[in-house]
Amino acid sequence: MTATTPAIPHWINGTPWPVVPDRVGDVYNPATGAISAQVAFADAEVIDEAVASAKRAYAGWRDSSLTKRTQVLFAFRELLNTHKEDLAAIITAEHGKVLSDALGEVTRGLEVVEFACGIPHLLKGGFSESVSTGVDVYSIRQPLGVVGVISPFNFPAMVPMWFFPIAIAAGNAVILKPSEKDPGSANFIAQLWAQAGLPEGVFTVLHGDKVAVDGLLTHPDVKSISFVGSTPIARYVYETGTAHGKRVQALGGAKNHMLVLPDADLDLAADQAVNAGFGSAGERCMAISVVVAVEPVADALVAGITERMSQLRTGDGTRGCDMGPLVTLAHRDKVATYIDAGVNEGATLVVDGRNVEIDGASDGFWLGPTLFDNVTPSMSVYADEIFGPVLSIVRVQSYAEGLALINDHPYGNGTAIFTNDGGAARRFQNEVEVGMVGINVPIPVPMAYYSFGGWKNSLFGDSHAHGMEGVNFFTRGKVVTSRWLDPSHGGLNLGFPTQT
Repeated sequence: MTATTPAIPHWINGTPWPVVPDRVGDVYNPATGAISAQVAFADAEVIDEAVASAKRAYAGWRDSSLTKRTQVLFAFRELLNTHKEDLAAIITAEHGKVLSDALGEVTRGLEVVEFACGIPHLLKGGFSESVSTGVDVYSIRQPLGVVGVISPFNFPAMVPMWFFPIAIAAGNAVILKPSEKDPGSANFIAQLWAQAGLPEGVFTVLHGDKVAVDGLLTHPDVKSISFVGSTPIARYVYETGTAHGKRVQALGGAKNHMLVLPDADLDLAADQAVNAGFGSAGERCMAISVVVAVEPVADALVAGITERMSQLRTGDGTRGCDMGPLVTLAHRDKVATYIDAGVNEGATLVVDGRNVEIDGASDGFWLGPTLFDNVTPSMSVYADEIFGPVLSIVRVQSYAEGLALINDHPYGNGTAIFTNDGGAARRFQNEVEVGMVGINVPIPVPMAYYSFGGWKNSLFGDSHAHGMEGVNFFTRGKVVTSRWLDPSHGGLNLGFPTQT
């Protein structure tokens, strides 16, 4: 680490933590290719200190009143709303997505904060009076303790906010391990929590690599793990975390299909295929990466998508462009190999993003929007999650063929159907084996009061993010059976108690 390179430290016990020079990682500006900062990487000692600090803070925070917790949540919400443009700028500088997209990410995360502000209502239990003579039963929900959140690079603000507002509101202490590729927004959020009055140690930011991930997965004082990332890592997180006795929700990869029926509004479908396929350079788990065109609409749909792609401007996210760079040079090169593979496997390359003209520095991690036609299920551009600006057109002859194609895929995160036939849409939402469904909506990300998550290899564990599933994940249910004796009570009875 050089004296002139900014350092991004851990945030432990309410303060920045000293950076160890030999445990750091480079953070890039993807639009220039230059190193913009170096982020601290945790070792075992730092991990233990972070967990110990969170555990101490939890003891007091769990016993704080719902009124106090709600006041802190509302204050955080106001600070986040006031500074959302500042946070968006950090995201653009480290991830590369355009400013409007970064601001949209913060806004969607803010919705979960607002949902968590209703925690007094969300934690209300049930009460049954006189279930037996003089006996009442009631249920309560209590926090877990120290909980870990491991978040991906593609949404450095929104994805953590799927989890930590609800966890904190419920009385837990949170340790966030953000992606080492774009870690700055996590520290900015930690500062907002401090300004909102959250006690020191309740929100911790632990930066790092696999050492930090494994430290959270195996530490005995971390009670749960929330993870979003690729399917192989999600499976590893789920298996390792549960093997160490933790509650785990691990959201994995996706290959999201958009089924276009012959009666669909093709202008709307073309618009939305481009928006959902190339927003954030395709680095979204809810990106549409496959358009399933039911004949005879494929030719017209390809022409419409191609024409719209010609209008896109790729470049620096601060310059008003439509699409920014990919997050790292290695990821850019990996996505480019899929374009090579698609050509070699016989797909028709309609638009080649490898030759894009860019509005930005020549050393940025650029790859333009790419369109393949005549893609088949045997091709890697169809089978794999590419996580880049590559859109594939698959031609089918019927609704049934398109549905079978979607249901046969190992991922089941999100899907969409475009049609003006209400009966077809209702049939699709019933028959498709995917966790989140859009009807004439290409990116069906649920609102905060519903829950986010897919099926099949897109989810490990049985709990989705935010909504009531999120509240239940970050709390444990307890049922209390109570009898308050009056002075007339007396006598012994060794029989098994029954309701009377």
